[in-house]
Amino acid sequence: MNSIEEQLYQCAVVPVVVLEDAREAVPLARALTEGGLPCAEVTFRTEAAEEAIRQMLRAYPEMLVGAGTVLTAEQVDRAAGAGARFVVSPGFDPEIVDCCREKKIPVFPGCMTPSEIAQAVKKGLRVPKFFPAEQAGGLGMIRALAAPYTTVRFMPTGGIGPENLREYLSFDRVLCCGGSWMVEKNWIREGNFDRIRTLTAEAVRLAAAARGKG
Repeated sequence: MNSIEEQLYQCAVVPVVVLEDAREAVPLARALTEGGLPCAEVTFRTEAAEEAIRQMLRAYPEMLVGAGTVLTAEQVDRAAGAGARFVVSPGFDPEIVDCCREKKIPVFPGCMTPSEIAQAVKKGLRVPKFFPAEQAGGLGMIRALAAPYTTVRFMPTGGIGPENLREYLSFDRVLCCGGSWMVEKNWIREGNFDRIRTLTAEAVRLAAAARGKG
């Protein structure tokens, strides 16, 4: 595994974050870090994403902060300019993959079929995002896809929460799981960072148990 993949494996859970105001970035980063999970995928679903990434990394440079829901090469440029350590896209877009590779930013494109995974492998990628995980067949589908693609590990996202996290992480071909249950945007908007910190710590414990560390 490369350095980013190893860090994602160690985190096990990647909080998928929607920030509507960049001023919420630092308090959120603090809550995640204090909860034991210094990692975040800040989605480009809002105009605040670029500045939020920049502020998180300025305040917590040791955090593993990436850009999610990246749909265009222009967003790749903005994410890279903000310091994003990795890029995640909901689908397989060769232009985005090529742009990230040119900039030497690890990219995890969304794949849910053998054809999409084959394209990712041809581009030299080893970790596709399996999205939307539960709707696309869940762990059973990941196991089926993992059989022929023996060099691939997966980042399932979509429909994952405390009730099924352990099941996913128990499979050794799952690198990490993306989820938003501990970072609900209403809690961020309301400043309920104590709750986010508590649920983050619970996610860390669940992940450790799933991998035999707790």
